[in-house]
Amino acid sequence: MDEELIGIGAFAARARLSAKALRLYDRLGLLTPARVDTATGYRFYRPDQVERARLVALLRQLDMPLARIAGIVDADDGTTAAARLAAYWADVEERLAGQRTLADYLRGRLSGRSSEMYGKFAVETVDVPAQVLITESRHTLADELPTWIGASLGRLEEAAPECGGVAGVPFVAYHAEVSMESDGPAEACVPVADEAAARAWAERRGRAWETAVRVEPAQRLAFTRITKAQVAHPQILAAFEAVEGWMRERGLTPAGPCREVYFADWEAAGPEDPVCDVAFPVARAEH
Repeated sequence: MDEELIGIGAFAARARLSAKALRLYDRLGLLTPARVDTATGYRFYRPDQVERARLVALLRQLDMPLARIAGIVDADDGTTAAARLAAYWADVEERLAGQRTLADYLRGRLSGRSSEMYGKFAVETVDVPAQVLITESRHTLADELPTWIGASLGRLEEAAPECGGVAGVPFVAYHAEVSMESDGPAEACVPVADEAAARAWAERRGRAWETAVRVEPAQRLAFTRITKAQVAHPQILAAFEAVEGWMRERGLTPAGPCREVYFADWEAAGPEDPVCDVAFPVARAEH
C-alpha cells in the first residue's frame, strides 16, 4: 500500500503546489493525506488526490470561502459541483456590481458631481402630525438591511390591526450610520391608530424582535422623492446628501433621525417608479 503513496515533496511537485499549501489544506480539512507517519508526522498522498489539490488551489484563487470550496470538491457529481460554482460566481458578480456602482459614486463625490450622477433631487418640506408608532429595532450592516426592512415592516403591518390599524406611512429611521462598517441601529416604524392597544400588543410581545411603542411628536420633514432603482446602495447616499445640502443652505438643522419613508407597493413598483422619500426632521438653526 505504501508503495502506491507519494511523499509530500513529490506530491507537491505533481500538484504544482508548495508543501506549505498542502499542510494548510490538510489543516483546513480540504485535502487530507492518505497517511501520516505517526513517528515523523510526514504526510503521504495517493496519486488520484492530485486533481483535488489542483482544484482546491484554483478555487482559492477565486477568493472562495473555505466552506464553499468544500461543497464543490465534495459534491456527488460534476453537475452539482458546477452548479455550486455558478451560484458562487453569481454572488461575486452581484457584489462586484455593487462595488463598481459605489466606486462611480465616490468618483463623483470626490469631484463634486455626486448629485449629477443620479439626477437632480427636488427637496421639499412637509408637516407630519404626531404619530403613535409600533417599531422594531436592529443592529444591521448595509448588506443585510434590505432583507430586514422588508421582513420587519411586514411583521409590523401584520400586527397593526391589533393596534387600531395602520394610521400612516411606514418608514425606517436610522439612529446611527448603517454601512458595511457601522451597524446602526435601524428602526422600522409603522404608525397605528390606538396607543393603548399598541402598548398592550408590545407587552404581549415582550422583547421579541426588539419591539417597542413610541409617540413621535408633530414635526416638519425635509425630503426628496426617489425611485425604486435609486433606493439601492450607494445611489441612495446621494439623495441623503442632497437633502442635507438643501438644509444647510437654508439654515435648517436635523431634529431627529433621518429616515426612508416607503409610501408605495414595493413589489408592484418598477425600477423608475417613485417608492420612497428620503427625509430628515428639521429645526431652524439658532442664531
